[in-house]
Amino acid sequence: MPHYHEPLFRPPSEASSLIFQVTLGCSWNQCAFCEMYTTKKFRARPFDEIETEIRAAALTYPKTEKVFLADGDALVLNNKKLIPILHLLYEKFPHLKRVSSYALPKNLLVKSVNDLKEVQKAGLTLIYYGVETGDPFLLKKINKGTSREEMMEGMTRAHEAGLILSTTNLLGLGGRKYSKQHALNTADLLSKTHPQYISFLTLMFPLGKGRFLSAFGGDYEELNTQELLQELKQVIENLHVRDSEFRSNHASNHLALKAHLPEDKNKLLKTIHRVLQDSTSSLLRPEYLRGL
Repeated sequence: MPHYHEPLFRPPSEASSLIFQVTLGCSWNQCAFCEMYTTKKFRARPFDEIETEIRAAALTYPKTEKVFLADGDALVLNNKKLIPILHLLYEKFPHLKRVSSYALPKNLLVKSVNDLKEVQKAGLTLIYYGVETGDPFLLKKINKGTSREEMMEGMTRAHEAGLILSTTNLLGLGGRKYSKQHALNTADLLSKTHPQYISFLTLMFPLGKGRFLSAFGGDYEELNTQELLQELKQVIENLHVRDSEFRSNHASNHLALKAHLPEDKNKLLKTIHRVLQDSTSSLLRPEYLRGL
C-alpha cells in the first residue's frame, strides 16, 4: 500500500481508483473557499519514493484499472518528472485504463499544447479542473489566482491536447448579492469551452466561514435551499454545450441531478421547477427540506 500523507482528497468518481501522492499539498493553496491543504506545505515527492510505492502496490493490486495522482495539482510537475511516473504506472499495471489528476489553471498555462500532448500520450487522460465561477469579479473575491481569460485559455489547451476535462463549479459562491452574475457568467464560460464533464457542488464551510469571509468581505449572504435551486436553474437555462455530462449529485448538493446535455436540459429544468413548487419533495435530501 502507498504511504499516505493525510489529509488525502480525491474526486467522488475516483472512489475505486488507486491513489498515489506525487505531490503533497497545493502549489497555490490560497483560494478563499478551500481548506483542503492548509495544513500542508507544498512539495513534489522524489521519484524514488513514488517508484517504490508503485512497484509495491502493483504486487498487491495487479488488476488496477484506474489511478488518481494526488494531491492538489500533480500537473505542476514538469514533463521530465511526470512522464516517467506515467510510463511506470502503465508498465506495472497492465490493466490500467485511466490516469487522472486535479489541475490548476496555472498548471495548464505554464505548459505548451505540445507539452500537454506529451503528457496525454504518456497516459494522463482526465483532469479535474476547478472553475468555481466564470465571473471575473468573483474570481478576484475568492482569490482564485487566475482570471476568466486565463481559465478559458487553459481549458482550450487541454482540449487541443486531447485531455478529457471535468470542471468543478460552486453553487452559492457569490452569495445572495452576486448570485445572478455568478450563474450567468459561469454558464457563459462553460458554454464557450464545452467541457466533457460539468459538475456543480455547493459551497460549504466544514471548518467555519472565517477564511472565506476574510477574503470575500462583509457583503456575503449565504443562500438558502430555494435560492440555491434558483441559481442552478439559471445556470442550466443559460448553458449551451455540445456534448457534456452534467452532475450535481455531490454530497453537498441539496438536489441530486444527473443528465447529459444538451438533450436532457428540459428534463433538468422541469425537475428543478417541480421541487421549487413542492417544499416536501422526496427528491430533496432530507436535511435540506426545511430550506424551501
